[in-house]
Amino acid sequence: MDLTWVDVCGQRLRRHGLAAPLGSPAEAAAAMCGAHAQVLSAAELSIGLRLDGVTRSGVQEALWSDHSLVKTFGPRGTIHLLPAAELAWWCGALGAVPAAGRLAPEARLTEEQTDELVATIGVILTGTELTVDELTEALADQVGSWAVDPVMPAFRTMWPRWRQMVATAAHRGVLCFGPNKGRKVTYTHPGRWLPGFTPAPHTEAIDWLLGRYLHSYGPATPEHFARWLATTPGWVRRLFEASDLTEVTLEGTRAWTTHGDTEPGDPAQGVLLLPHFDAFTVGSQPRNLLFPGAARQRALATSSQAGNFPVLLIDGAVAGVWHQKKTGTKVAITVEPLRTLTPRQHRQLGEQADRIGAILQARPTLTLGTIDIGAHA
Repeated sequence: MDLTWVDVCGQRLRRHGLAAPLGSPAEAAAAMCGAHAQVLSAAELSIGLRLDGVTRSGVQEALWSDHSLVKTFGPRGTIHLLPAAELAWWCGALGAVPAAGRLAPEARLTEEQTDELVATIGVILTGTELTVDELTEALADQVGSWAVDPVMPAFRTMWPRWRQMVATAAHRGVLCFGPNKGRKVTYTHPGRWLPGFTPAPHTEAIDWLLGRYLHSYGPATPEHFARWLATTPGWVRRLFEASDLTEVTLEGTRAWTTHGDTEPGDPAQGVLLLPHFDAFTVGSQPRNLLFPGAARQRALATSSQAGNFPVLLIDGAVAGVWHQKKTGTKVAITVEPLRTLTPRQHRQLGEQADRIGAILQARPTLTLGTIDIGAHA
């Protein structure tokens, strides 16, 4: 079966809740395989755009009050909001994904050191929440100075050695984010909100994650999944070969989806404004179909790195970039289209601006013009 980009993209938009609203923040996070939350306000907007009548306060309530969402380290070791009900599956799967070591040999942790740190962090964080500095002090006391030696290059400084395995600790089920203390993030144990929490078995969890990914982003190739996970293509190819998948072609290129999931969706239609690092933008492949023509140069940070610009999506393809500036109770939205908009698209763009204003709990203004702000790091 040869599927077209328009049909595949329309199905993805529907499953992401971008063509019709979903029911809750947790359901929205599940639909997109986690909301990228390196910039938390962008994650709040990503989730809000997939719901009806939910503001950023509603997303914050799901995260910090009813704990149906958990802020933790997701795919690629980056910060995500994940559904609490799926956290065991996520941890079980991500804990089994091979990762390439990038640190100098003298800075790396051994397996024994990693195991010791994971066990100690699990004990320290039980029933409490600590800032990075507080957790560093506790590890120095309980493990030793080797754990906190400043050997890890990061943001023009050197971090303590233990911080190279913070995502590992999260994937092994002993660490997630707690509420901020002022401007400082905190870590806590997910068992505070999920009593008896433990990651799911690796094999079952990996199968679950592949199925969820293909449901949200399929059809896809092993290389697409490997890029999304930031892991080795060879490991993913073996996973695809061992799984019960259906082969199709997407615009003439071989790709795979879950068994029998080949029914095309309704064609992608309409205008959307997606924020920085929206999961649809980051996860959707092939890049050349999502970012056609001038969009490739304007809206990608590199030849293939997506998410660093908020994007204007028209009929399932990137057709511009946009920027927001919130001041008090107002938010100024500027959109730079890469083509002339029809009157209908102008109206839909206005509706999107109004919706973003409602989610951000601010009064929006919309301007079309050139944006000179560069890509987000």
